[in-house]
Order: sequence, then C-alpha cells, then structure tokens
Amino acid sequence: MTDTRFGGSAGLLQRLRPVRIGVADLREVADTVLPALTTSRLRLHVVQRSGAGSLVVLEEDERRVRTHLGELADDMTRAGVSPTHEGIAAALVSWVAHRPVTDAAAAATGIAVLDWSDRSETSVGWRIVVRRGALALPWTPSSSADADTIGRTRASATGRAHDVPLTLRVEGPVALWAHPEVPVLASAALVAPRRMLERIQAAGLDLTDMHVVVTPRRPVACAGPAVAARLAGETTEASVTLAWSRLADLSWL
Repeated sequence: MTDTRFGGSAGLLQRLRPVRIGVADLREVADTVLPALTTSRLRLHVVQRSGAGSLVVLEEDERRVRTHLGELADDMTRAGVSPTHEGIAAALVSWVAHRPVTDAAAAATGIAVLDWSDRSETSVGWRIVVRRGALALPWTPSSSADADTIGRTRASATGRAHDVPLTLRVEGPVALWAHPEVPVLASAALVAPRRMLERIQAAGLDLTDMHVVVTPRRPVACAGPAVAARLAGETTEASVTLAWSRLADLSWL
C-alpha cells in the first residue's frame, strides 16, 4: 500500500527502486521547511540528542508527535520520495499536513461523513473529519475530551455537513453525489436524507424507496432497492447498501 503521508505522487518504478533519503539531507530540508510551517498553535522543531539520533517534534494543542529523523527518512525512502531538496520539502509539508487532528480543530471545523467501521470493510459509521486543503483527516477524541465535549463536536460537525457543496448527477435510475476536491465529503449529504430526496426529485428522478450505496472516499449512489443491489453487486470495491431510513441509526466511530 502506498504511504500517502508524503503526497503519494511517486511513480511505480520510483517506489520499486527508491533512492535512499539521507538523514543529513532531511535535516537540512527540515531546518528550512519546519520554521515556515510553524504557527502560534503548531510548533515544529528538530531536537538534537547526543548519541541517540535527532527527533522531529510536532506539538499542537493536546497532540504531540515525536519521530526519529532516521525513521522518517526511511519511511520517505520506502514511499519513493524524490531525494532532491524539492522532493523532500514537498514530502515534509505533506507529512505535517497529515498530523493528528486536535479537539479544538474538530470542534471548530469538523464535518460528519461516513467511513468504514471495521478493517474488513463490511460496515460504516459516522466519523468527524477536518479538511486541510485537499485532505480530510479523521478526528479521534483525546483522552481529555469528555462526553459533553464529544457530543457538542458531533452536533456541530453534523450541522456543517448540511452546508458542504456537492454535485448531483442523475444517470438513468441512479443519482450520484460527489465532492469535486475531497471525495470523502460526498457522504456528508447523508446527514439530511430527506433533503437529498427533494433535490433528487427536483432533478427529475422519483425515488419512493431510496437506498444508498456507500463506498467511503467515493461518490455516493442513490437508487431504488433493486437498482442499488445491482450496483453493489457490479462494483469491484467494497460497499454498503442501506435504506435511507437507517442512516440516522448508524453509530459514531
């Protein structure tokens, strides 16, 4: 599986025959890139430890990530990152962008979407994600987040999901919902299935018994029961088919 933390843009040959990223080269790039990414809440620095190797330390609110510089260089090598200054810099920026989501960020900008609830990809549940550019990163509540905080964050994320701009395309008996930039946000429409039905009907498709075919990070398909079952059977990707009335009963992840 491709390591997307570093941008995921390396070609197949580059990943199969990677050129090693040197620790000294990564340190040189980090000394330039990390200060430019630092904000009042996000702190990034390299800690030099005598005889134990350097650490990259990322701190943001309650979140803290400590990674050995050598391990980070090895991970970049395996991902096929280009060993040039530009390649390492782009990979480092992407790595920082993939940092854990803080409780404050989830509360302020989180959006409710559907995601896989098990490793075998047989069921889905509601998850909060925070958008960073073209990325949507999942939120896991910290140990300091109490039940009231989690409840308020989930309620706010559900409200924001109503306002996510999505495209609707009707193809025969199927309505497809998609997000033009961040595919996982397509399922945000499912927080308001009645409004989905209204928009689908306004587009000329009458679905009296709407079922949804959900593959997280892919467009959401809506159709009648028989057509939805056929769509799910024809796809090579894992999916879950649900009657729209069951969406409200899905658990939070």
